[in-house]
Amino acid sequence: MDKLVERETATRAPLVVAPALAVQFFLIPLAVVGITVLGYMGFRSLLTDDRQAEDYLTQIRTGGTERRWPAAYELSRLMSDPSVRANRELAPILVEAFERAKDDDPRVRRYLALAIGRLDPLPKEAIAALSRSLDEPDEGYKTDWFSRLTGGTDSEAGEARISTIWALASSGDESVVPRLQPLYQSPDAGIRKMVVYALGALPGTAQFETLGAALRDSEPDVRWNAAIALARHDSRAGVAVLQQMLDRAYVEQTVKRESRPDTDSDPIADVMISGLRAAAALKDASLRPSVEVLSREDRSMKVRQAALEALKTMG
Repeated sequence: MDKLVERETATRAPLVVAPALAVQFFLIPLAVVGITVLGYMGFRSLLTDDRQAEDYLTQIRTGGTERRWPAAYELSRLMSDPSVRANRELAPILVEAFERAKDDDPRVRRYLALAIGRLDPLPKEAIAALSRSLDEPDEGYKTDWFSRLTGGTDSEAGEARISTIWALASSGDESVVPRLQPLYQSPDAGIRKMVVYALGALPGTAQFETLGAALRDSEPDVRWNAAIALARHDSRAGVAVLQQMLDRAYVEQTVKRESRPDTDSDPIADVMISGLRAAAALKDASLRPSVEVLSREDRSMKVRQAALEALKTMG
């Protein structure tokens, strides 16, 4: 009898152990995965924003001081969607909101200008509204009482104007050129830089005189933008400045911005690559030796690659 009992216990033991193994190796991991998935989905639901462009525009019109400019910012990001950009019903509402924001927080106008600039196509009424805003004095973007109320800085007004100039550049409308040229006289280097960029992006030759003057600007960024702008228009007036952009020693002494390893940003390489692309577009023989040297010897692989691509384009 003892042997029979022992045999019976030995036979039943695996059946008892099997459920325990199933719990340990299957059910518990499955429960952990399920809890993780539920937690992730809950977190995602908190971050998901299903608001449409019209919702942001409503918030811009009716929201409080600290809600309007974030709504304008989100709207400008949403305009990167081609289907949203192509919505022709948005244009008149955006233009109205832009004009009503004249005495609002300048950040509202800044992001609304970016949103308008992404409309495809940019309608005439939008171009007119953006152009009219350029006639307003800088302080029109923010009065003294508003500065004290929000704790903002005057630079926000300049950023709003820069965004407006960028939006006009995206229009591709040659008639905008005469409105932009006087802004090159601004003491703000950021505005001058954007004006030069815009003049390079717009068609025509009426801007050549302003771009030629910008080649002698006190700010390197403005000079570089002018040389690139002229190269876009197949003008060799900026070749000497482009040659400087291809000189690593010169660029390293001139660029004040520091590289950021966390973002893989290299301001010096960025300047040189911009110069290489302009040289490729211009196909000027005097720039070829510098391009060849960079393709073999520059320590930045990005610059070398850009130089090789430039050589292919130059032929």
